[in-house]
Amino acid sequence: MRIRRTSHLLALTALTALALTACEDGTGVKDEGASRPASSTATAAQPTPATDKGTGTAPTKDTTGSSGSTGSSGKTGGNTGGNTGGSTGDKAADDTASDTRVLCNGSNTKVTAQPVARPLNHMLLTVTNTGSKTCDLTYYPVVRFDEMQWVPQGAKETQPQAVTTLAPGESGYAGVLLSAADGSGDGGQTARKLTIAFQGYTPNSDGGASATPSLPAKGVYYDSSLAVTFWQQDMDDALSW
Repeated sequence: MRIRRTSHLLALTALTALALTACEDGTGVKDEGASRPASSTATAAQPTPATDKGTGTAPTKDTTGSSGSTGSSGKTGGNTGGNTGGSTGDKAADDTASDTRVLCNGSNTKVTAQPVARPLNHMLLTVTNTGSKTCDLTYYPVVRFDEMQWVPQGAKETQPQAVTTLAPGESGYAGVLLSAADGSGDGGQTARKLTIAFQGYTPNSDGGASATPSLPAKGVYYDSSLAVTFWQQDMDDALSW
């Protein structure tokens, strides 16, 4: 009986050990298998930061206003600098021009008045630049004989396309019609004194010192037909009217 019981116990122990071994093997496999998905899940979560990083970079790249604006700003700055430089250059040029160019008047010129044979009843005014700077003869001479109370206007058809400009030593001219050749003028008289006034850069403005050129000893006859030309660069142009 003891032998049988012992045999049964040994058999039962063997069966139990076999069952336990089978369970441990199965559980171990399952446990190991369960731990791997957990690791796999953690690995799958890793792309999230990478995606976020990529998303963060994209707006910066797409916001080309930053680089575009900088480019525009740079361009605008360049233009501004250019314009400023241009304005400064223009102002400097104007200042230089004003330093080297002045109005012609009685203080920087020599003025003569000489009656001529042709055209009939005409007188030639000659203005010579005696200064050291180029000067401008603007519009027409303001002619006044003796104490006359009126001023003859410049003949519009004689106005040149450009201002008459005299370098030092150069001369400009104007013609003066003294009286009507057919005697149609009235109020004729003989003048003993002549005053020539100069205009500024706007019509009828003061151009500076006047001049008082000498007249012939016998004087100069004039009447209501008195008229003048605009200042001319050439003597023939002054006398062809």
